[in-house]
Amino acid sequence: MKKRVFSFILIAALLILDQISKALIAGNIALNSSIEVIPNFFHLVHVRNKGAIFGFFSQSANTWVFILLTLASFAALGLVVFYFFKTPPREKFLTLALSLILAGALGNLIDRVIRGSVIDFLDFSVKGWHWPSFNMADSCITVGALLLVFLFLFKRSSTCSPS
Repeated sequence: MKKRVFSFILIAALLILDQISKALIAGNIALNSSIEVIPNFFHLVHVRNKGAIFGFFSQSANTWVFILLTLASFAALGLVVFYFFKTPPREKFLTLALSLILAGALGNLIDRVIRGSVIDFLDFSVKGWHWPSFNMADSCITVGALLLVFLFLFKRSSTCSPS
């Protein structure tokens, strides 16, 4: 456990920043409103996502979709926690990737359970192409997943598999 102190601090710090950023958005921007930060590129918005990452399934009003997504979130979180503790602390990049995914998954799961939806607030567009709104937790999950893919593709298999 002592060797994982940095990981626990990182997870806690990212989780706290995620929740603070969502609370600031909820407290300062009306629901479904937008503030232009960089014209034609970046807006702060306040939208509620009942679906998955980047708004997938967010338009579904079906209670079963919400329940299944919440259960899937718990299952995925359990799997990541399992691999986090199975990964040797010497595997720093793998531990970092799993820590990022854990922080993001926890941040969005807290929203889903407490608020019934996830607050998304980062909104980018370039030349008419619009990326779905997202939040800091989504960013952590995405960066962690990309790091995992990189590690699995470009590292020897013995250095990436938890023992």
